[in-house]
Amino acid sequence: MASELDTRPSAPAGERARARRLPAWLVPLLAVLLLAQMAVAMVTTAVRQTPTIDEPVYVGTAAVYLHEHSLRLNPEHPPLGKLVVAAGVALADPRYDAAFEGDQGEVGRHLLYESGNDPWRLMLFARLPVIVLTLLFGLVVLVFARELAGAVAGLTALALYCFSPDLIAHGSLATLDVPAAGFVLTAVWLLWRARLRPRPYVALAGVALGAALATKMSTLPAVPVLMGLAAVSVWHATGGAGRRIAARRALAGAAVVAVIAVAVVWVTYLMVDPRLRWDPEQPVPVVRGLRGAAVQLMPFPEAYRDGMRIQFAFENHPWQGFLFGRLYTGSLWYYLPAALLVKTPLGMLALWVAGAVAVVAVRRLRPAAPYLLVPAGLLLAVAMQGSRDFGTRYAVFVPMFLAVAAGCVAGLRGGRLRGGPVWVAAALVGFVAVSSLRTFPYYLPYSNEAFGGPAKTHLRLHDAAVDWGQDLGALADRLEEERYRGERVWLVYKGSGVPSYYGIEAADPRKVPAGEVRGLLVVSDSAAAKATGRLAELIDSSRPIDTVGHSITIYRR
Repeated sequence: MASELDTRPSAPAGERARARRLPAWLVPLLAVLLLAQMAVAMVTTAVRQTPTIDEPVYVGTAAVYLHEHSLRLNPEHPPLGKLVVAAGVALADPRYDAAFEGDQGEVGRHLLYESGNDPWRLMLFARLPVIVLTLLFGLVVLVFARELAGAVAGLTALALYCFSPDLIAHGSLATLDVPAAGFVLTAVWLLWRARLRPRPYVALAGVALGAALATKMSTLPAVPVLMGLAAVSVWHATGGAGRRIAARRALAGAAVVAVIAVAVVWVTYLMVDPRLRWDPEQPVPVVRGLRGAAVQLMPFPEAYRDGMRIQFAFENHPWQGFLFGRLYTGSLWYYLPAALLVKTPLGMLALWVAGAVAVVAVRRLRPAAPYLLVPAGLLLAVAMQGSRDFGTRYAVFVPMFLAVAAGCVAGLRGGRLRGGPVWVAAALVGFVAVSSLRTFPYYLPYSNEAFGGPAKTHLRLHDAAVDWGQDLGALADRLEEERYRGERVWLVYKGSGVPSYYGIEAADPRKVPAGEVRGLLVVSDSAAAKATGRLAELIDSSRPIDTVGHSITIYRR
């Protein structure tokens, strides 16, 4: 029997009554306005920012895909996200030097800075497809929440999505985190729809899951969860046919999701190279034990499996982390929850908690709890065990899933436009909007008011949570101001940009005696967070006088 929560194609009478309180034209109008605000924020950010640390690798790899149809670069990530970036690279039509040889980082820098291309234009074009995809995932959030709890819930969820500083920051970059998370969310939404119509939506969910697997390998833990949800959805849809028949169909649904997902991964590799040639330029580590056996059994192309081996080697590396002023080697299991606490607007945190409680406690919402909370919870738990404490981008799926859950707060029984939960949700969304707009256009280093805002983020976090090399161009503009013109510049920059391209003539202060370092000492905040030895001494004996984009500090010596 269909649950009263299943609002496709028609909602329960109470929800339809509440939906009628909003004029038919208002929901699409507000949705367009919210998405337009997000689009402006992302495009403005994309135009201003120089390449972050990872982007040249993906842009260079995308160019290799287009011109050489080779899988040789960046095997640690599957091709689909870079094929998305390649759509923008193809439109930019940059000069490409097929004779250049180098590793994946060198290929990207050569394309951007040494081949006669305009890196500003090329990076904008590379980022635009990811921006479009991010906006489309916003529509998934809107429709998912609306189907669960009505139009007001859908708009609330979309507002939280569109004002999320993390989603704006990473959705405006030519990187893989937002596309991978969005494909997982899309697969879950399609499985929710499969509760009423399993035949089309189970297959489509397999396509979406395959797209996630073909974008980032970190989505692999979602496979058994989504297979289980597929079985639940098919069982729900066919329960009236008898237990045995329903069980067989449920197992078949789970198998269909898995098989289609695997097929999508193969197709993405074939799109790059129909002959699937694989001759890795970098050594592929040997992975033994259970991990090695699991990789060997994976039904994916050899390049994918070698990429998994490289990722396992990354997990064994002793990376340095930085949290609340503490520099450490290794990882902290609580890093991601702590980072999310810092980098999520306070009103959004409150609505996340309320939404999670609502989908568990409210009877008519309870069937949605496994779909919203289990995939996000499992992916977060797995990410918390990772060795790279480099920011909330590894948990960017959290604001997507919990936006849907939070939207349901506005659809509770008391959620009438004249009072009740809808007004509480509206007030909190307003708080989120103000907090998000205040940080414009510095979304990457955002932190909420309880932690001092974006100007203080570098005191608590580092790397992609605050300074990912994005403000090199802004630094060049700042140094051209009258107050700094003609001064000697010493630079410690953590990023993939080339300072000299932007007109920054600077020397490394770590390579000369400290007494010779006079003038302006410019240090990326990520480098300052991890500073030891000579650099730490230079910073301690200097006076901070300016900041650029809340990610680079200028000191006077």
